[in-house]
Amino acid sequence: MYLKQSDIFWGTDKEFMKQIMDISIRESHKQGDFLFREGDQADSFYTLIKGRIRLSIGETGQTVYAVSHAGEAFGWSSLIGRDVYTASAECIEPTTLMKIENEKLLKILEDDPSNGLILFKQLAGTLGNRLLQMYDIISTSSEKDFSVSYGSRQVVESSESE
Repeated sequence: MYLKQSDIFWGTDKEFMKQIMDISIRESHKQGDFLFREGDQADSFYTLIKGRIRLSIGETGQTVYAVSHAGEAFGWSSLIGRDVYTASAECIEPTTLMKIENEKLLKILEDDPSNGLILFKQLAGTLGNRLLQMYDIISTSSEKDFSVSYGSRQVVESSESE
């Protein structure tokens, strides 16, 4: 798999992708390996080549997302100015991925703002899709009559429609 086929790099030009490939490191990991844990320094960005990654949060390790198709990106905390990862990433089967150090990637993005904009638009789309998936999961699995607004931490009671 070439990174050009990745969701996050779709639409960027050939020279930009050459620079990205030059700083990318191909890694293989065994089932059970952790790439990073919640709270670790956010220093790398990843693109899945093959395998599956479980992203989890909290002490109980509740799964929030499974990275499972080639080209999916994760570890985005490192690109948006977060100092630490907001989730843990565990290989749930043997996995191959591309690892990109955030400082090197950010330098390329600063030097090529046109392709950087494309990448960040793709990243926003990816995160938006994941958020919509989570909304769908929450709304279909919840049997409660209220929901918590995580932005304001208010509890909103729902009224039943007649």
